Amino acid sequence: MKYNFEIQKTTAPKAKPDQNALGFGKYFSDHMFIMEYSADKGWHDGKIVPYGPISLDPAAAVLHYAVEMFEGMKAYKTNDGRVLMFRPEMNAKRANITNERMCIPQIDEELFLSAIKTLVDYEKDWIPQGGGKSLYIRPFIIADEVFIGLKPAQHFLFIVFLSPVASYYPGGLSPTKLLVEEEYIRAAPGGTGFAKVGGNYAATLRAQQKAMDMGCDQVLWLDGVEKKYIEEVGASNAFFVIDGEVVTPPAGGTILKGVTRDSVLQLLKKWGYKASERRVSIDEVYEASKAGKLNEAFATGTAAVISPIGELVWGDKNIVINDKKTGEISQKLYDELYGIQTGEKEDHMGWTVEVK
Repeated sequence: MKYNFEIQKTTAPKAKPDQNALGFGKYFSDHMFIMEYSADKGWHDGKIVPYGPISLDPAAAVLHYAVEMFEGMKAYKTNDGRVLMFRPEMNAKRANITNERMCIPQIDEELFLSAIKTLVDYEKDWIPQGGGKSLYIRPFIIADEVFIGLKPAQHFLFIVFLSPVASYYPGGLSPTKLLVEEEYIRAAPGGTGFAKVGGNYAATLRAQQKAMDMGCDQVLWLDGVEKKYIEEVGASNAFFVIDGEVVTPPAGGTILKGVTRDSVLQLLKKWGYKASERRVSIDEVYEASKAGKLNEAFATGTAAVISPIGELVWGDKNIVINDKKTGEISQKLYDELYGIQTGEKEDHMGWTVEVK
């Protein structure tokens, strides 16, 4: 690796959590990575330190103006003990796309990846194995400069921490029930919908709570202008299989370019499916359902990989998909992607990166 980082070893290592009761995002490893940015030095003094609280001034820019970004990645341990990451270079590129939108300094992609790989390698004993388990990686950047006033910040922190996790949804690959949201919007043209920023997610909490109160697992978002065209599922990309065609909304300015989304499109095309990136309206989905042409639907994302969709609640209509069963394409994609990620299947796409 090009970069070397100081390591400060914890004096109070934690007991590993029960591998059969991990949940998602509940436990954190012993160490984290931290690095500073200043206008005169650039990114500097990166080091691995014991996991713990960070100190922020009450006037830190991130607390008042949400000047921050984050990424989400995973590391997997194979049966023969290797540690694999899945297409991490895409996360590094997307991080700088978000940085550009948020007036955060660009970070060298090799530095970004070296920091993560060094931390994952140091904490590899925290990686759980089997049954949908992995080590979730959360890199993020916050503006910690002290000022009150709306302007680009000049001082930042880059931090990475790790969390051993099980499947994102407790039901694993069980089909979910979604509320088609017509009141609130997730993003609008010209906004930050394509960027990985916390504000995008905070703005969805009210709709998510409404969905859960109605017995749904997640929200299916419509576009912010006409409230007609499908955009995302919660924090995931949406796919529909209509009369044999696999359709996903185009990743324009309001939709995040998911790593799993791109991987799914590549696999589908390699397997010979008709896979299209085009606008798809909720009316089209409903009419396809009535005509018996809505074959299946699923969401894609780093956290859940593939999440089948079994039912949509749209106003007074209930759209049942594939008898609320996991579809053939959904299952095939999950088996292939998770198999590649964990080293159980041949990586014929050249997507995995070994950490060593």
